[in-house]
Amino acid sequence: MTNELILDGKSVPFDEGESLYQVARRHGDTVPTLCYDDRLAAFGACRLCVVEVEGIRNPVASCTTMASAGMDVRTQTEALETHRKTLVDLVVSENPSGAVIDPLRGLASQELAHLAVRYQSDGSRFQGKRSGTSRHDDPNPMILRDYDHCISCYRCVRVCEEQEGDYAISIANRGFGTQITTEFNGFLPDSDCTFCGQCVQTCPTGALGDQRALKHETRPGKLEATRSVCPYCGVGCSVDILTKEETIVGVRPAMDGPANEGALCVKGQFAWEWVQHPDRLRMPLVRRDGELVEVSWEEALDRAADGLAKARDQHGRHAIYAIASGRAPHESAYTVQKLVRACFQSNQVDNCSRA
Repeated sequence: MTNELILDGKSVPFDEGESLYQVARRHGDTVPTLCYDDRLAAFGACRLCVVEVEGIRNPVASCTTMASAGMDVRTQTEALETHRKTLVDLVVSENPSGAVIDPLRGLASQELAHLAVRYQSDGSRFQGKRSGTSRHDDPNPMILRDYDHCISCYRCVRVCEEQEGDYAISIANRGFGTQITTEFNGFLPDSDCTFCGQCVQTCPTGALGDQRALKHETRPGKLEATRSVCPYCGVGCSVDILTKEETIVGVRPAMDGPANEGALCVKGQFAWEWVQHPDRLRMPLVRRDGELVEVSWEEALDRAADGLAKARDQHGRHAIYAIASGRAPHESAYTVQKLVRACFQSNQVDNCSRA
């Protein structure tokens, strides 16, 4: 028997264990939120996702309220929208430049900006003391800690705990003294941070940012994302490569990636600048008279083949040993082992991804 409830006047099905927020979102309702992340346990802190349920006196947080058969739920009423606009006005007032944040800061950094547009909030309705103290003195070259934009949603703290298990950052103090911090209020390099970048990608306000991507903040061109696979190991994490025209300006984890489900390591997240490094080789090099000189691919491959054949003829087939790259696709790994086994009659082949 299918479970059903009434959602804004329509009977809709739901699965056991779904929250009202999940049901509403799946059926196209645009219930706003700032503290929710699919990868994290529902928190119910921002109160933007509140809905009205028949028989319950006060609105309830839809992300922490489980759906049950026969519920009559209203997600878009005048009272709810007035409540949400007030909350967004309050949150936007915490940001010194309103809610306009460069999307290069992180995957979720535009969430507050979009809500500010939806509710026409510019931060001027409420003025006064702000919370959060930025740590621009942190020497790490990867994560910007711009806490002037922090709204204390705690998504960064929770993703560090629940997804990464690092517990590198936490929350200190209360009220206007609330601060995202590390142990003993130190720098990230001195903490248990592994620089996976998940805190950056879950932050809805840009309080945490990708410093390497922000170097290209003023670069002209439309920001585009291209799905690819991280080349650093054999796991095959899905990534979205950010480009402006022909220049790579950042990398984001693919939230629907089958191997990583929105997570990357420090190499996949931040070590992309080498792709366009001016010292990268553009052509193969061979040594002539003690000097490395550029040659064509045909000449370079012939030189490599002659060298391998010479080593086999002089020292025997076991003088050849191959290591396949974990960054290469399966077809390349297959070709390497086929070359060693068929051409040199040896089983001396390994792979850097082998545990």
